[in-house]
Amino acid sequence: MKKSFALLLPLLLAFLFTSAYSQERITDEREAREIFEEVEERRNTIDTEISRMEMIITDSRGRTRTREMKTWNRNEGENSSSLTVFTDPGNVRGTAFLNVREGDDELQKLYLPSVGRIQTITASERGDRFMGSDFTYEDLGDQDPDDYDFQWLETSDSLYTVRAEKPVSDQYASVEFEIIRETFALKTIRYYNDDNELIKRLEAENFEQVAENLWSPRKMTMYDLREDRFTTITWKEREINESVQEWRFTERGLRRGA
Repeated sequence: MKKSFALLLPLLLAFLFTSAYSQERITDEREAREIFEEVEERRNTIDTEISRMEMIITDSRGRTRTREMKTWNRNEGENSSSLTVFTDPGNVRGTAFLNVREGDDELQKLYLPSVGRIQTITASERGDRFMGSDFTYEDLGDQDPDDYDFQWLETSDSLYTVRAEKPVSDQYASVEFEIIRETFALKTIRYYNDDNELIKRLEAENFEQVAENLWSPRKMTMYDLREDRFTTITWKEREINESVQEWRFTERGLRRGA
């Protein structure tokens, strides 16, 4: 046994050495920010996107609710706009959500056809669930690099992992982004609270190339780890750089629906 162990020891040490250095952590916030900014720059290489999507909400007992949506998105340099309109089932049809970002200012509005009223989402409401899903209003907002204090970057053969604090958030203390090195597509986001506990996780999959340097997922799942539930959004159709009328991103667009 002693002889066998002596023969295996060099192999074991070699394996541990290789594993230890297969990932490299770089405690340089500038490099971490640059990786994240590359993700955002690639997203902004398209001007518009029009999509039809399916949302499935699964609770802790495995019960599901399915909803259909249509979305319009537009990028204009530092400004971005998105409109989401629910088209099915009947009890949510016509409900619409507008997110407009102009520089450092972000405005979110929700239209509820049942009461015929447009509601502005306040800062204290950004942590609320969006339409009963596991996405909050904050999750649906624009991801501006200036919203984060970047801490470190970890690299492996296939992924970048970027860690950042989020001082502007009331629900997340820090966030980790897993980014595919080859395409700079965002694969996973892990959300932590003030006690550094992992409380939510977003996973993206089934990527497709939608522009020269942009790969987007056809499926995203947000897991609420505290409540043991999750919400999946699947893209059914996607149109890139098609014309979108200006009124879509106004209160008129909220009320008019799909």
